[in-house]
Amino acid sequence: MSLFKKKAPKYAPPPLPPTPVEESPPQQNGVDNNNGSQKSQLVFHCQQAHGSPLGLISGFSNVKELYQKIAECYDFPPEDILFCTLNTHKVDMKKLLGGQIGLEDFIFAHRKGRPKEIEIVKTEDALGLTITDNGAGYAFIKRIREGSIASRISHIEIGDHIEKLDGENMVGKRHYEVAKMLKEIPLGTTFIMRLVEPLKSGFGSIGPKSGSARSGKKQSYGSGKETLRFKANGQATIENDHDERSKAGIEKINQLLENFMGINDTDLATQMWDLADGKSNSMELADAIDNSDLQEFGFTDEFIIELWGVITDARSGRLS
Repeated sequence: MSLFKKKAPKYAPPPLPPTPVEESPPQQNGVDNNNGSQKSQLVFHCQQAHGSPLGLISGFSNVKELYQKIAECYDFPPEDILFCTLNTHKVDMKKLLGGQIGLEDFIFAHRKGRPKEIEIVKTEDALGLTITDNGAGYAFIKRIREGSIASRISHIEIGDHIEKLDGENMVGKRHYEVAKMLKEIPLGTTFIMRLVEPLKSGFGSIGPKSGSARSGKKQSYGSGKETLRFKANGQATIENDHDERSKAGIEKINQLLENFMGINDTDLATQMWDLADGKSNSMELADAIDNSDLQEFGFTDEFIIELWGVITDARSGRLS
């Protein structure tokens, strides 16, 4: 009997010093602390990655609401945001904002830049792309494998949003759906991929201020241990950071996702790690995944067994 029930998968330099841009008075964002008994109104610093005045953002409980707040702050459509990075204006895929933000993190919004259409001949089974998404309908390129088809095409770059494949709109599709469509393109086929690159500034000195307006003290952004975690149910909670064994396990789960599905999603990997809490075997883990919103990914039995092996190795400290 199968371990897992398979179901069908359903981006002008900033002024010096920057002048704060205030959004309209925020509503309570309903962020719970660890015991859920209080509400906390958190304020985060943000900037447009290509250069802008400093902004102050609050009143959000998920990624889409965050994009909306940034867009309101700078008066542009939220659909202009491709993705956000934390504590750097660079297109650094190790600093992507996903399902959580450190309480001292500085948010940089990367807006849409130049579109480009590229004709590709699929001469190998895999293009060499690892796909992720921004949590608001845009899939984009997180990694390009060295020596792959994609690595030989200079116009394909990390951070590019995959907008269309042969004219078919990819906006609104999840990263695993886009990766699956690319994988299913027949060998030898010539197809057109329309990409949108993050807006480039040409300036290399953009960065967060070294001090915090909230505390009035100098500090390093991103150094806090507590994070604002976005939950699937729409709530946001303040939680302590994962320990070293958990981090090692989550990173290894992400590697599995890339190997099996051609996607990279730290938040998905974190959700899998959290689902395994209290489980004692792969059958229990498979059942937990099957009864969660992760069932839409259609993970195979082979993946679940590999996943459980990673989790048990991490728990025993063999990955840290």
